[in-house]
Amino acid sequence: MNRPKRVLFLLSIGALACCCAAVSAQQQQPKVVAFGSDSPERGTTRVGYWDNVKNGGTGQFAIDYGRPVWKKDYEDAAKFDSMTKGQVWRLGSNFWTVLDTDMPIKISGKTIPVGSWYLGLKRSSDGSAWTLAFINPAKVKAALLDASEIGRAPVEFEAPMTFGKADETKDRLVIDLIIDKSNIYQPSLSIAWGNFKLSAPIQVPPRASQGS
Repeated sequence: MNRPKRVLFLLSIGALACCCAAVSAQQQQPKVVAFGSDSPERGTTRVGYWDNVKNGGTGQFAIDYGRPVWKKDYEDAAKFDSMTKGQVWRLGSNFWTVLDTDMPIKISGKTIPVGSWYLGLKRSSDGSAWTLAFINPAKVKAALLDASEIGRAPVEFEAPMTFGKADETKDRLVIDLIIDKSNIYQPSLSIAWGNFKLSAPIQVPPRASQGS
């Protein structure tokens, strides 16, 4: 082999070796992808109390959530059961569904401490009971869990919810905090998506109702 061809051959071998090394390094690296705000569909529902005499707030709580689209597949009872029975189900889309409260409210008789809580829905293994699952955001952040990994997040406590069939189909998830004008200190929580709905009573502490 004359020198020019030999040099060219060695350069080709070197380039191939570098290419193989780069591919091997890429294969060894974890595959990480980035994602951003891929959907503008996000909702917020809030209950707040205002003292007109003092002209100041006396407490409030709110839920911020993503609004996933209902899929026709979910209407298949067997498929829906396989996705939900015995599991903590993601409530919302994109970022975590968050309940933020500055007063210790009660949901279905369960006291919810002041602060922020990530929410999920839990269904019993036999499918007969649904509960609102409360997750500590600090633990989620420490573990770097995405909301799609809700099954790995530890549930701190639960509040029972009443399950029923909806009168109309909701194409997107709707979470409402509903105020009863006959008793504004006992609002209710309503979750509607597709052809089902969940509800729970809420009790507001005396300090908000007394304007203290």
